[in-house]
Amino acid sequence: MKSFLIALLSGLPLFCLFAQHDSTSKLNVSGYVEAYYSYDFNQPARNERPSFVYSHNRHNEFNINLGFVKAAYTSQQLRANLALMAGTYPNANLAAEPATLRNIYEANVGIKLSKNRQLWLDAGVFSSHIGFESAISKDCWALTRSLMADNTPYYETGVKIGYTSPNEKWLVSGLILNGWQQMRRPDGNTRLAIGTQVTFKPTANVTLNSSTFLGGRPDDSNRNRFFHNFYGIVQLTPQWAIIADIDYGMEQRQTSSSKYDAWSSWAVILKYQVHPKWVIAGRAENYTDKTGIVIATGTPNGFVTNGFSCNVDFVPLPNVAWRVEARNLNSKDAIFEKHGTATCQNFTLTTSLALSF
Repeated sequence: MKSFLIALLSGLPLFCLFAQHDSTSKLNVSGYVEAYYSYDFNQPARNERPSFVYSHNRHNEFNINLGFVKAAYTSQQLRANLALMAGTYPNANLAAEPATLRNIYEANVGIKLSKNRQLWLDAGVFSSHIGFESAISKDCWALTRSLMADNTPYYETGVKIGYTSPNEKWLVSGLILNGWQQMRRPDGNTRLAIGTQVTFKPTANVTLNSSTFLGGRPDDSNRNRFFHNFYGIVQLTPQWAIIADIDYGMEQRQTSSSKYDAWSSWAVILKYQVHPKWVIAGRAENYTDKTGIVIATGTPNGFVTNGFSCNVDFVPLPNVAWRVEARNLNSKDAIFEKHGTATCQNFTLTTSLALSF
């Protein structure tokens, strides 16, 4: 990570030199760091949360979930982002990537295709077009990520063309991707994937989003995978807001087979602004993957899990958040481990302190 940061910072003067050719160009350097402590009452022997949890996944130790430094260049016709990261989140979520790529949070460049319209072509590694949650916990309503967020792409690699309407009520994007959360496709994987995103904001208080993915599994089996994500965000009153999300996916049972298996998930988060500096949020969620397409358990009913959580946030400054969350997961089968014995329950307490700059 140190060598990556040195390369990033040493390249900034040269980047600034090129930026000066455009009087509208700007180069901003920002960052984010989130420290956390999580206690899993099942007390896993290896201090590791279950394998389907990718954020805040270390038990009974103080650690960094995500920290990154980002350089962002913008002008009238060009834009670029480069962010390098470290933490337990990238260790878990990018484990399948080559070692030289595991510290990349963002690396993309874009060009504006129309002089008078917000029509952009971007290429590289960028945040996923699926879902309302990101790896940056401070920007999410719940401290930890939902089961659906942890098991759908956080990032993607490819090219996308996006259009934002003049009134900014519509965003329409089309994407060609390396695959389902992949920078490098596995040997033997012969296909690219396509994606779409349509976001509609009829008022300042309502956001509706529909995203799709059509490609293959993130392995060399070349089995078809289709996925659709839909969510809505509504600011009900100045104090109350709600997010509702539903996902549905289908995957080919075998290569060239006409039979498909399905999985689904949903989540609802209700947020209440108690005070300008205090927020409470509650989440209910379900993830159903009976055939183990995404989360394999080897149990009779597969992964059928409900979750409930509640977090209290204290925001003393706009760029600082201290959060505490209690979360319980309850599965139909005994898929969790407690003192060497299989159990259906998993309860955790997590706290974090996050700073953005």
